[in-house]
Amino acid sequence: MPLLLRPIQSCDDADLAAIIRAALTEFGANRPGFAWADPELDRLSQVYAQPDHQYLVALLDGQLVGGAGIAPFSCHLQGVCELQKMYLAPEARGKGVGHALMQALLSKAQELGFEHCYLETFGPMDSAQKLYLANGFVPLDAPWGDSGHSACDRWFAQKLGEAR
Repeated sequence: MPLLLRPIQSCDDADLAAIIRAALTEFGANRPGFAWADPELDRLSQVYAQPDHQYLVALLDGQLVGGAGIAPFSCHLQGVCELQKMYLAPEARGKGVGHALMQALLSKAQELGFEHCYLETFGPMDSAQKLYLANGFVPLDAPWGDSGHSACDRWFAQKLGEAR
C-alpha cells in the first residue's frame, strides 16, 4: 500500500473531521473536554496555516485515512510544541501510518526550532500510547499548560533531538 503524507488542504477538512469524530466516538471521547468540542475541528486547514504550525494528512492508496499536527504550546518551558489531533481511521492502524506521521512531524518540529514536544491522550487509547512510547515520548505525572482538553488523563513529552 503506497503511503503519502502531505500538508492538509481545505478539501481535506470535512473528511478529516469525520475521521476524528469517528475515532473519538469509538473510544468514548465524544464529549466536552476532548477534541470533540474544539470549534476549529471543521476548519483544520485554516488553523494549521499559521506560522510554526503543521498538519499532515495520510493517504493510503489515495484514500484519506487520518492525520496529525504540531503547533506551539504555552507552558512552563520555552520552545514547546504539541502533537495535536492525531487520529487514524481503523483501516490505517497497525500499518506504520502513525509512526510515519509522528516521525515527519517530530522532524518538522526540530526544523522549526522547537525543543520539546508534548501531547495529551486518553486512557482507553492504548495503541496510541504504545506508539508514543515507541517513538521516544515519556509519560508525565501531570499536564503541561492548559490545552483545553481537561478530560485527557495521559500526558507525554519528548525532548527533541534525543536519540529515539
